This record gives sequence, C-alpha cells and structure tokens, in this order.
Amino acid sequence: MPERRHTYKQTMSAYTDDELVRGARNLDQNVLVEIYDRYSSGIFAFAYRLLGNSEMAEDCVAETFTRFLNALQNQKGPSENIRAYLYRIAHNWINDIYRSQASIKEESIEDRLEIKDAIHVEESVDYKWQIATIREHIMNLTPDQRMVITLRYIEGWDLEDIARALQKPVGAVKALQHRGLSVLQKTLGRQEDSNEI
Repeated sequence: MPERRHTYKQTMSAYTDDELVRGARNLDQNVLVEIYDRYSSGIFAFAYRLLGNSEMAEDCVAETFTRFLNALQNQKGPSENIRAYLYRIAHNWINDIYRSQASIKEESIEDRLEIKDAIHVEESVDYKWQIATIREHIMNLTPDQRMVITLRYIEGWDLEDIARALQKPVGAVKALQHRGLSVLQKTLGRQEDSNEI
C-alpha cells in the first residue's frame, strides 16, 4: 500500500461508543477529533481496497467526514454505532463514483511499488495483478454484496456490525454474503479456466 500523505493517529480512547455518539450530536470538538482519529485510517484502507487509488481513498475519507459533519449540523446522524454509520457513508460515496462512471485511474506500478530488483518486480507485478483482478470482480458485485464481502473478509467485521452498517437484519447479510461469494467463485473460476487455455 502506498505511503499516505496524511498520518492517521492510532489512539487509545477513554470515550465509550455511547459517549462518542452523544458528543458528536452535541458537536463537541474533542469528540469529533477522537472520531476522526479512531476511524479515518480504517475508512482510508476500506476505500483503497475497493478503488485501488490512494488519492480517491483520501477523497473518500474527506467526503465521509464532511457528510458526517453536515448530518450532525442538521441534527441528524447516528443514534448508535458511529463506525457503522461512517462506513455506510463511505460505501455510498464509492457507489456514487461508480454510478457516475467517473474515471478511476489505477496508479502506475512505479507509484505503488518500491522496485528494488528484477525478482521483486516480477513478484510485485504478479501480486498487484492478482489484487486488481480480485478488486475488479468485487466491483462487479451488487453494492450491498460488495460491502458485505469487503467488510467481512477484508476488514474482519462480524455479521452483527455489518448488519448495523447496512441497516439490515443479520439473515439478510448472510444471504448477501452467500450470493456474493457464489458470484465471485463462479467468475474467478471462469477466469482460471480461460487462463489455462
């Protein structure tokens, strides 16, 4: 993963989730800073994994927190689980990008890799190609399937947290996970078959 322009702080917080929600709804500046410090790096990683572009991932973080602050200023926003709320905003922003068919440029290999010698170049190119292929297949899933697969298998969320983020019952999340994995298995299997020919 490329070096980020911003350094996201990893902090241990004395705030509970309920205190974060209350403080955010009261526009408490210390709480808002804590929310940013706690969740911005995860949102960056989530967006980068889906978009493959660090500048767009940075834009996603900025837009996510802008929308979050706008919602709070309009006396809306989360009543619980800020993390789920923020990831839902990021997910919606990424979907908007794809719906508008904006041009998402993959960064060049030179920008994304530190090339040391020919062996590392070959390994890195192969690895990056595999990641790009998987990303392409994930982006072909429905938006909800994509979010479930990404949060479950890349971010390591449990089903209950994903259900909160999507505002769906756990059973619906399990169904989305099953259908998404089935589609990925079929499309990746077809690609392997065509590569062997």
